[in-house]
This record gives sequence, structure tokens and C-alpha cells, in this order.
Amino acid sequence: MDLSTFVFYFFAGITLVSALFILFTRNILYAAFALMLTFLGVAGIFVFAGAEFIAITQILVYVGGILVLIVFGVMLTNRLQGQKVLTPVYRKLMGLIVGGGLFLILFKAIVEANFGAITWVSGNTQTEPTSLKKLGLTLMTDYVLAFEVIGILLLIALIGAIHMAGGKRKEVSDAS
Repeated sequence: MDLSTFVFYFFAGITLVSALFILFTRNILYAAFALMLTFLGVAGIFVFAGAEFIAITQILVYVGGILVLIVFGVMLTNRLQGQKVLTPVYRKLMGLIVGGGLFLILFKAIVEANFGAITWVSGNTQTEPTSLKKLGLTLMTDYVLAFEVIGILLLIALIGAIHMAGGKRKEVSDAS
């Protein structure tokens, strides 16, 4: 077994073991930390597959943003005095059936895929894979309007979330 195969199986193993840990743990904080390992394992697989931009985005958005928000949310919630935050387990059998069926479908698709036949073809000439520099230039030239509109929509969503989360404040006038 060569080094690249070992690296792939290493990241796949990290992803699989941490995902299974999330599935079977009842402690929410442990599940959040295992989710971080799952995201890092998936990012490692993306790097191994040559999709560095997606791997970096995976780490920045999911590990750096969403997961940190989940951990802070769990740690800052009001807990009962000295009790652990545990989640109840509902419908184990149905979850195992659905998860197992989805696993079999994805496993069959991976086994039947011909990854060696993937080539980067543009018209009749063979080209190199898209680089980060080319992706950035394309985003900032051809798709700059869509990029700006998405930024404005995210800003509006953030303002709306702040407005919904903030309580109504009563102004106190000092008329003395």
C-alpha cells in the first residue's frame, strides 16, 4: 500500500469513526467535538482529491463558524444545577434502517464509480484542473454581481436575525 492510499484511508477512518461516535453518544458537547473531527476528516479528503478551495471553505465555514457557534450555544445555555446536557434517543430502529439504506446506496455508487476515467476536458483539448487563482478571478470578474447580491442578502439575513433575537427594550425617560 502506497502513501496516498494510506492517507486516504486515514482521513476516511477519522471521518467514519467520529461520525459513528456522533451517532452513538448522548452527550451533546462530546458530539460537537466529534463533529469537528468529522469536518476535518472530510476537509482532508477534499485536499487529497485536489479540491483545496472546498477543503479550506469546509474548515473556515463549518469548523470555524458553525461548530464554534454550536459549542458556545451548548456551553452558554442555562443548565439545571449540576446536570449534564443529554439528548434522548428516539426511534433507534427507524434511524438504523434509514441510515443503513443511505449507506448502502452511497457505497454502491462509490464502488461503481470509475474515478480513473475523470479527465479535465474543455472542448476537444485537455486542460489542467481549475486553480484557486483562476477561480478567484472568475468570481471577481464574471460573477461579481451575483457575489455582491449574495453578500447583501447575507447582511439582510444577519440584521433580521439580530432583530428577531433582540428583546424589545422600553425606553425610560428621565422627566424629573
